[in-house]
Amino acid sequence: MIYKLSAIAIGASLAFAASAPATAQTGSQDHAADQDSTTPYTTIALADETPTTPSPASDAPPESPEGVATVVVTARKRVERLQDVPVAVTAISGQQLEEKHITQAKDIASITPGLNITSDSVSRSFIDIRGVGTTLIDTVQPGVGIFIDGVYQPNTSYLNTPLVDVDRIEVLRGPQGTLFGQNTLGGAINIITRKPTDSFEGKLGGSYAGTDHYRQVFGSISGPVLPGVLRARIGGAYQKQDGFLKNTLAGGDANPLDQRAVNGSLIFEPIAAAHFTLNGYYNRVFGGSTPYADVAGPTDYKEDVTTNQNSLTTLRYAGGSLKGEFDVPSLSTQITAVAAYDTRHGNGSGDADFGPIDLFRTASATNDFDTTSGELRFDTHYSDQLSSLIGLFTNRNIYKGDATTEIYLVPGAPIPAQAHQHSQTNVYAAYGTLFWNPISTMEVTAGLRYDHQRVVTNGDTTGEIRASELEPRLTVKQSWTPNFMTYASIARGFRGGGVNPPGAPNPTYQGDSVWTYELGSKSSLIDGRLNFDVAVFYNDYRHFIGQNALAPSTTGVGPVAINLNSGTVHSPGAEMQLQGNITRHWAVNAGLTYLHSRITDGSDYEDTTGKPLPSNRILFLADWTAFAGTSYTFDIGDDQLILDTSYSYKGSRNGSTSSADSVPRLEAYSLVNGSITYRNAHWDLALWGTNLLNEKYFSTYIDKSISEDAGLVGPLANNLGIIGDERRVGVRLGVYF
Repeated sequence: MIYKLSAIAIGASLAFAASAPATAQTGSQDHAADQDSTTPYTTIALADETPTTPSPASDAPPESPEGVATVVVTARKRVERLQDVPVAVTAISGQQLEEKHITQAKDIASITPGLNITSDSVSRSFIDIRGVGTTLIDTVQPGVGIFIDGVYQPNTSYLNTPLVDVDRIEVLRGPQGTLFGQNTLGGAINIITRKPTDSFEGKLGGSYAGTDHYRQVFGSISGPVLPGVLRARIGGAYQKQDGFLKNTLAGGDANPLDQRAVNGSLIFEPIAAAHFTLNGYYNRVFGGSTPYADVAGPTDYKEDVTTNQNSLTTLRYAGGSLKGEFDVPSLSTQITAVAAYDTRHGNGSGDADFGPIDLFRTASATNDFDTTSGELRFDTHYSDQLSSLIGLFTNRNIYKGDATTEIYLVPGAPIPAQAHQHSQTNVYAAYGTLFWNPISTMEVTAGLRYDHQRVVTNGDTTGEIRASELEPRLTVKQSWTPNFMTYASIARGFRGGGVNPPGAPNPTYQGDSVWTYELGSKSSLIDGRLNFDVAVFYNDYRHFIGQNALAPSTTGVGPVAINLNSGTVHSPGAEMQLQGNITRHWAVNAGLTYLHSRITDGSDYEDTTGKPLPSNRILFLADWTAFAGTSYTFDIGDDQLILDTSYSYKGSRNGSTSSADSVPRLEAYSLVNGSITYRNAHWDLALWGTNLLNEKYFSTYIDKSISEDAGLVGPLANNLGIIGDERRVGVRLGVYF
């Protein structure tokens, strides 16, 4: 019995410490369009890569009427009008994030079709796009690429870090391996901070909400150091809140948040043909780690946590990147070189059994994550009809984690149990994409990427996995009119596998992959002011990694928590998004996603665990999601009064379970947010609110059958749930100069 109990205790400890190696390719942000957004939804300059020689795909698009700027993105590492890109992309401006009071990347799911993000700890988030790339726990490599200033972040905890001085966020749906790298089989999230400016500017602001003593301060300053040669920018943010969960047994806040962040950037242009960008950042995030409450069932929205100790974690992030861009006109080529280093250190402690009986505590859990990467890319234009983008990429990721659990079989005399993990991942890749315009209204794009990955655990080959994969993509686009285009694409995405702890029946598990078939159209309406996008797709998802399990240990000392392949998933679906300005004063943003994602073959799971999957549904994934928002601006002399409201809906979905006889079905829920902003040329004042109707819902839920599988019985086995944030109403003041 003690071995069964230790298994769940050590597993809970590793929830504080464990993070598996993960790798993908860096991107980059171009210097040609580093400008802020000024109109919600539409005026978004999103540029990453400027071709040396303009091509039909990258010619500067015409300006839209009534002063609405054209939206451009860089989903394919080139400056293109959003409506010309044959990829499903959602672009969110920094101003839109501020007005909707989105301070963490995980919250953009409420305004992005097909994106599903939830979290039960500051150290991890559950994420997928269109049901693909599902990542539930840290010990699995993310299947959706997360990029900050073009540098891949190898852990979903980065979705919980603060958004500081952000210019825009691009969300790309569908496999993006050809240009963005492996582990982007579901898609990619590209977060781009504001760049240094040629003129002096700055801002300072703050927010306060009394509901849970929420407070925030943010600011930035930018300007030239050597005019025309060197410019700099620095931004910072501080946010603290008590949260809505209280520990009625140990006392105190069960899910607080305290985050401090600073980032900076230097741009150096010694000559016209050379451009260097140096980025650096530091984040400190302190908050709740798996603060689950003991609940009666999936409709018992309990705020009270009854654990013997609050589970809290502190994470420190730091990193930097250096990018050089060099124009070679004689070869019609732009050469880009990127080198980056990122590190994350975490430590935490807390209750490891999630219940009022003092049985397990995580005395300490630490982890260190070090990632280095490098990329060399050549963007060449041979003619107006033909161009290519070719590159090389390398990455090394080292992880070290240690956890100590105290087992209280005798009160006051804990028995320590140790858990250690050490792994290293090395990735090497080569990729290329060919862009061909056989006629002026048609484009054919063909890309291929080769990835080789090797994961070794504990410094030897006893836990080792190797993979060599090809990720092709073929896209055909037809522009029927300047305001209407259609496209068809076929793409394959791949995510690397991993290794399990000692005693696992499967020492390693292989990576998963998906073939995605997509048809889409993009339309510009009302003289180009309003964009309407529609896509239908089908995902053939093999060796799906998305549900961990408890399995009998090969050492004979009880169950062991393992990651594994679950089987085959088939996902037909459709999505649409309407975004833009109906008039100069009236902006709208709405989206709808239908996804019928089902596990059609669970033999991988059954072969490993000896029992069938409890359900054919993917955890926390709803069939229907939707959102709608509108913003109206009243001119008051030279000032503005802006009314903004938004609605989001998530359908019913499964919680976590290990028993087909006890599958928790979480209820659908809707959230309403809003703000009223008075804006002057030099300041603005806003009254804002989130979850205004105070909707009750579970963000995550675990059925007690999982605890029972670990040997916990009777009052030791509990249903566990974390409710979403309640109503929060506050004020925000910003000053600009």
